Amino acid sequence: MKEITVQDLKAMKDAGEDFQLVDVRENHEYELTNIDGELIPLGEVAARADEISKDKKVIVMCRSGKRSATAIEYLEDNEAYDNLYNLVGGILAYGREIDDSIVQY
Repeated sequence: MKEITVQDLKAMKDAGEDFQLVDVRENHEYELTNIDGELIPLGEVAARADEISKDKKVIVMCRSGKRSATAIEYLEDNEAYDNLYNLVGGILAYGREIDDSIVQY
């Protein structure tokens, strides 16, 4: 599984790169704190796979990286994706290392 660090994600955002950020946490987690990813909760990934791009880099994130890894495994195994990157450490790492306004929960 391909991975990306929070520093790499921040650099991509700052550079205005064209990528999709998919957040697979639950609604209440997203409402608590988010970094403007598209919310597709893990339980909806299979039904909403068509909303996830196959034409550009897609960063998949969650709280710590476990659920996003599960989503990526499903999409790679069942939907023929090869452009997915797991955000190492998830939003918790982003909050610790990039943006201290991110709520740690």
